[in-house]
Amino acid sequence: MRIAVFEAEEWEREACLSLEPQHSVACTAEALTVGEADLFADAQAISPFVNSDLSATVLRRFPRLELIATRSTGYDHIDLDYCRQHKVTVCNVPDYGDQTVAEHAFALLLALIRHVPEASARARQANFSQQGLRGFELAGKVMGVVGVGRIGRRVIAIARGFGMDVVAYDRAPDAEAVRTLGFRYAPLNEVLATADVLSLHVPGGAGSRSLISDAEFGRMKPGAILVNTARGGVVDAQALVRALHSGRLAGAALDVIAQERRMRDEAEIFRERLTPSPESLQALLADHALLHMPNVLVTPHIAYNTEEAVHRIIDTTLANILAFAHGTPQNVVASPSP
Repeated sequence: MRIAVFEAEEWEREACLSLEPQHSVACTAEALTVGEADLFADAQAISPFVNSDLSATVLRRFPRLELIATRSTGYDHIDLDYCRQHKVTVCNVPDYGDQTVAEHAFALLLALIRHVPEASARARQANFSQQGLRGFELAGKVMGVVGVGRIGRRVIAIARGFGMDVVAYDRAPDAEAVRTLGFRYAPLNEVLATADVLSLHVPGGAGSRSLISDAEFGRMKPGAILVNTARGGVVDAQALVRALHSGRLAGAALDVIAQERRMRDEAEIFRERLTPSPESLQALLADHALLHMPNVLVTPHIAYNTEEAVHRIIDTTLANILAFAHGTPQNVVASPSP
């Protein structure tokens, strides 16, 4: 196959070249866009990361495309309907970052509630005032977990290690997880109302878009903390700004924001073929506001980014490509329609 790998770091390029000479591999550090697609239009397989554009508009530029091997667990950045209709198989990396993402969720949480960024900045300026830097302990607090998949379970285990009580919501409760981890399931509204810290671990996509919005923030315990290492679109950014501004929430720790791609290069707005809607511009403005609020901590989508996790990603991706080439696809999230 002719394979194109997008958003590839140098070490990933070297790993991908192990597919040669059986396959022809081309790597680029650029994300997949309409322009980049035209440079690799003869590719039969592509491997993007999460910042690439895999809309139907872009995918149509690959007339020979058979496989998308995304180097991520989430696949909401891929037009799956187009893939099914055009005989394109989509594979993902289902379990590379359970521990990695869960640990980052607590890194964000602890940094926020103990005012670590501000405290560190003061100390660098030889300012050792403790004014305004008082935090709180996690022991004895209630952790609310929305989504009890692989990452959610690691978060529960860590929370229990901190001495937290855990109440969780999932559409498919697992009694064995309750037995081994020591938490309880509850309806979403009860989780919202009882959690001192709410941590989100649901996949992106239409089914979870704006899962947490004005109504949900209104049900949360006053003074609660929100942690989101899932997908930016799971939270209505405008509603989050309102909840923080009103004091309903004490703070938010975010590794993902909905307008992340546009915020990387806001000039992209003016290159888009369609005029952005007022709603999308308002969402962009809300994300900008979050970046500058003193009770919000944001990291640039790095929860997955550890040495161990990124090597698991590339190893699984290469295995996915080889399995497809041998006629035995694995980790399939979308198959061609009959």
